[in-house]
Amino acid sequence: MEIVRINNKIEYKRIKSLYLEAFPKVERAPFLLLKRRAKKNKADVLNFVDNGEWLGFAYVISDEYLAYLFYFAIDSRFRGKGYGSEAIRRIMDYYKEKKLFLALEDWRDASDNPDQRNRRHMFYKKNGLKVLPYRLKEAGMIYAMMGACERIEPNEYKAMINGWLGWPLKLMDDMKIIIE
Repeated sequence: MEIVRINNKIEYKRIKSLYLEAFPKVERAPFLLLKRRAKKNKADVLNFVDNGEWLGFAYVISDEYLAYLFYFAIDSRFRGKGYGSEAIRRIMDYYKEKKLFLALEDWRDASDNPDQRNRRHMFYKKNGLKVLPYRLKEAGMIYAMMGACERIEPNEYKAMINGWLGWPLKLMDDMKIIIE
């Protein structure tokens, strides 16, 4: 498997289709915003390819210190075959000089999809990510955090996310780390 950075219309069409299928509407940022930020080099859009076959993508917001795995999805045709684990290992290696983290629905909270949440948590745990002692507030939702690091300072996250959002969005956002 290889990671291929992209920035063209054909790839974005395929990524958008998987993005809409894999993430609930309440968790999706406007796709146009994601695309514009990537075109301004404020995020990386990574494709996972194996023997010419497109497997999925990752959208990573990063700065000098942090790498936030904002979206990660493997095409449904390839799930359960080890590609997701391989992709996570590749992402961890790709960003090994940075504190890599992600946000996910909290498996400890009551929900209508507890099995799915627990499977997702166990997937990331099995692949070397640890539960971080924070929650993350984004778009009115509260998420658990996992990472390939021990600690992320709230001001580090705020600086990174404000750099990604840019002006004037950073003035309107309420995205922040909540220390438990």
